[in-house]
Amino acid sequence: MAPSYCLVFLAIIATCYADSSYTTKYDNIDLDEILNNERVYQKYFNCLTNKGRCTPDAKELKDHLPDALQTECSKCSEKQKKGSEKALKFLLENKPNDYLELEKIYDKDRKYRARYQKEAKDKGLKFPA
Repeated sequence: MAPSYCLVFLAIIATCYADSSYTTKYDNIDLDEILNNERVYQKYFNCLTNKGRCTPDAKELKDHLPDALQTECSKCSEKQKKGSEKALKFLLENKPNDYLELEKIYDKDRKYRARYQKEAKDKGLKFPA
């Protein structure tokens, strides 16, 4: 699973460190409800973009997000990987400017984008310019 997929999903579900994996404590959240509830979505987005206060779970996510990107989401559960793909697709199709803003913070050199461009294309995902 591409690190880019982890970017968004992890931004929404708030992960914690464990020795070899992130917590699965949040794996049963309703991702559709978060993505389609502008108020809730915006709180997570504002936290991750340093525009607003973070809840404890969002802060934890924000702290560990760089590791998830760097390690190709190797500590993510399968459910988290599938959810991250769903969330990335949502962003790219519905909020491309938000995706670009997150990318400027968490992938400013676009090295993760470049590394996983083909995989994203194979899944029908198109990154904004």
